Amino acid sequence: MLPIAEILSQFKPLKAIRDGIAMSMPLIIVGSIFLIAGSFPIDAWTTWIAATSIRGIAIADLFNKIVNASFGLLGVISCYGIASSYAAYHETDGQSAGIIAIASYFAITPSIFTSGKVISEGMPYDYLGSKGLFIAIIIGLITGGIFQWFINHDIQIKMPETVPSAVSKSFSALIPGAVIISLFGLIYAIFGWLGLGNVHDLLLHVLSKPLGFLGGTLGGTLIAVFLNSAFWFIGIHGSSIVNSIMSPIWLMNTDANRVLFKAGKLTLAHGGKIIAAPFIDNFVYMGGGGATLGLVLGIAILVSMKKASKQLQVLAPITVTPGIFNINEPTMFGMPIVLNTSLIIPFLIAPMFNACTTYFAMAMGIVPLCIGAVVPWTMPPIISGFLATNSFMGSALQAFNLVIDILIYLPFLMAQNKQQKIQEAAAEGIDLSKEA
Repeated sequence: MLPIAEILSQFKPLKAIRDGIAMSMPLIIVGSIFLIAGSFPIDAWTTWIAATSIRGIAIADLFNKIVNASFGLLGVISCYGIASSYAAYHETDGQSAGIIAIASYFAITPSIFTSGKVISEGMPYDYLGSKGLFIAIIIGLITGGIFQWFINHDIQIKMPETVPSAVSKSFSALIPGAVIISLFGLIYAIFGWLGLGNVHDLLLHVLSKPLGFLGGTLGGTLIAVFLNSAFWFIGIHGSSIVNSIMSPIWLMNTDANRVLFKAGKLTLAHGGKIIAAPFIDNFVYMGGGGATLGLVLGIAILVSMKKASKQLQVLAPITVTPGIFNINEPTMFGMPIVLNTSLIIPFLIAPMFNACTTYFAMAMGIVPLCIGAVVPWTMPPIISGFLATNSFMGSALQAFNLVIDILIYLPFLMAQNKQQKIQEAAAEGIDLSKEA
């Protein structure tokens, strides 16, 4: 597995997808803040923002406008980010590639028209947002790939060295830009000539079943969670690999829930999604990959009971606080978990348990579905559960999962702690090997 993981971790298209989608996260988080603020579960608050206007604009409408503007550009920004990252990984001008990718994205996306005295043309948020995410990935990779090929094969307009760099880069991008944008414009025309509708809808139709299994079912999610932990165990950043593939699916599900939530129809019967980005970030990976918050709290328990080895006593202050904020690199490499066979079993089991309990709790209606707000992954559990579901039941589910995670990790942690104490005692000339 290690050679495969190393190849995947350095695979430029996956790295470009990861970095490109990450570029859209500030927008998603800002939109999530206003989504939560506009739907906070206090009747007096929601009534007030709906009834209160500032110079004719209701506060609730303003919040909705910001939410739509943020989530509604997910596809466009990701397209730019993926193309620019992919071109940059080939040591070419990422900004020019990103701009060309945006133009290509608009060239292939269908317009909408409004009737009236003057017919206006626009584009739907659906295709510019999460619904267009897979097209964004394809356009971003193709644009970045073609762009770097032209530049690296010196098929470009070169300006004298005296010309400013910004101007020179603009002229260098002319030939690849003309080819790429024309290509996607031609694809749009071909779909129209053949009566195939548009690329967005066709791709979603073709990919709906395989992607639905991969990112929308418990089985597919368990595979992703298992692989994430397995990669981490051998020292490869599991999220960098797994999330590069899964994040687009989970983000699409998240935005689908947001739309249903705003319409007051967020139920499974209306097409609500159980598995979405907050499901993974805030319920499965509490403490980070491997759900290691259960482990670091187990360490804290042993230290507080004065039963911890000297090694764990040193680790406690540098792992517990970051772990609460879902930062677990100190635990991964300080414990360590990487290549530590004594902890591999709970490291695999704990997040998979969280995925199962969360899935069934939401499927049975015990806990509401995630409302579509992307809570920052550094938000501590209990708080994040409430914000993700707009319900205290989300917090209760996190608390339950956390207790079980501690119980899963504790026997293995105690065994390692005992071995460490024996080694420490041996170093001091004391025989503790027969102690219970």
